[in-house]
Amino acid sequence: MVFLIILMIVLNLFAFLMPKKFSGIEMLCTTLFAMYLELIVNLFLDLKYDLFGYFTKGVDWRSLCYLFGIYPAINITFINFFPNRFRTRFLYIAGWTIVAMVFEFLFIKTGTFYYNGWKPWYSAIAYPILFCILALFYQLVHLLLLKYTLNR
Repeated sequence: MVFLIILMIVLNLFAFLMPKKFSGIEMLCTTLFAMYLELIVNLFLDLKYDLFGYFTKGVDWRSLCYLFGIYPAINITFINFFPNRFRTRFLYIAGWTIVAMVFEFLFIKTGTFYYNGWKPWYSAIAYPILFCILALFYQLVHLLLLKYTLNR
């Protein structure tokens, strides 16, 4: 739990202090979407199929540390540095997948996350898909905002 708290503080400080390349409304929309996506995925994979979970089986209030302390900071950082060049995007998502896998391993070792039928290679497949969904959602929000501002 100490590792999780320290990581929450470090990630949120970084996300708060870094120069932002996108607007507040884009940060809010993509962050809420990331949290929603995380809840939907966990509803099925954790609660329905019990493949993995946070802390203990079932609903645990401590898992809100992930939802409110980790995912928003990761989302803002991921979107903020998302590259414009198409070729670079593949490497960027691959790099974030590796970072996510390392964090997942550390969370397992510290006892704040557990597998129950889930395999690490499932995560290696899921993370790039989830990162692509986040990037596509950001692009949609950006285009909608641009369309709105041009039509004013």
